Amino acid sequence: MPRAVEILDLRHFSSADLRSLLDEEVETWGSLLSWDYRSSAEMILRYVDAKILPGYAAVERGSIVGYSFFVYEGSKGVVGDLFVSPRRSDAHQIELQMVEHVVETLQQSPGIHRVEAQLLTHSTGDMAAPFVSSGFQRYRRLFLSLRLSGADAPRISTMPVPQEVHIRRWAEQDFQPSAGVITAAYRAHIDSEVNDQYRTNAGSTRFLNNIVRFPGCGVFDADSSFVAVHRPSNALIGLILCSRVKDDVGHVTQVCLVPEYRRQGIGESLIACSWNSLRNRNFNLLSLTVTEANHRAVDLYRSLGFVEMRVFDAFVWEG
Repeated sequence: MPRAVEILDLRHFSSADLRSLLDEEVETWGSLLSWDYRSSAEMILRYVDAKILPGYAAVERGSIVGYSFFVYEGSKGVVGDLFVSPRRSDAHQIELQMVEHVVETLQQSPGIHRVEAQLLTHSTGDMAAPFVSSGFQRYRRLFLSLRLSGADAPRISTMPVPQEVHIRRWAEQDFQPSAGVITAAYRAHIDSEVNDQYRTNAGSTRFLNNIVRFPGCGVFDADSSFVAVHRPSNALIGLILCSRVKDDVGHVTQVCLVPEYRRQGIGESLIACSWNSLRNRNFNLLSLTVTEANHRAVDLYRSLGFVEMRVFDAFVWEG
């Protein structure tokens, strides 16, 4: 790396120092993922001005050319972002050095016993070396999309479901029961290795809070979110949650079923309900992420017409 580039504490800077770089990042998210990153960028800038966002800035002659931030969640650290201006020929080299700083800081932070990172805008393998050499497990994940408009766009039909199962639109009273569904669905599942929030009801509640009530993963779209209900007991057994990540793009933030109701067409029907809602409102694209090793889910999505847009990595360290 050129000596002119320094890695400095992000909290030494203001939103004015970072804004032009985040404008570039908004462009990157839009071109790679069809994702409007502006609301997330504005939230990051507010936290930077409040001096409460831990992270690093790559600085050359007084200008920020890259940054990364992380957050602490109890005994866990989460890498929130890593971005260096793609206009730089040495961008990858700067990214690698920033990862080393972030990983070292998190692993040496008192009380931190777990670190997670998912880097959607980086292709699989790009950032693997510094994570793997620091003891992280690596999980390949897929970013898939489904075209919703056009005469040749795939069609998804609602599947017959058991008579005792009813699918209806999400309602606010579904929030707490949904946490239990998520926890049951991911028990001993590979995704609970990637995201430990799925392991407990309290963690699943925090996950839902981030999805439904905060704009970190788009704006929650209740009209395209549905639940599956067991009629005799009125208990939730499955759900699909969608957010709007661009004016005409929806993103599935969660779809799951409790184990005993799998392979009965319920998951397909939940996806079909979201598909139908989004198409009726002139959305053009639906995206989702899935762990590559979750073969059953990957096969289902591909059979419905989802295609691969990107392969990226998730990294997990247990101290």
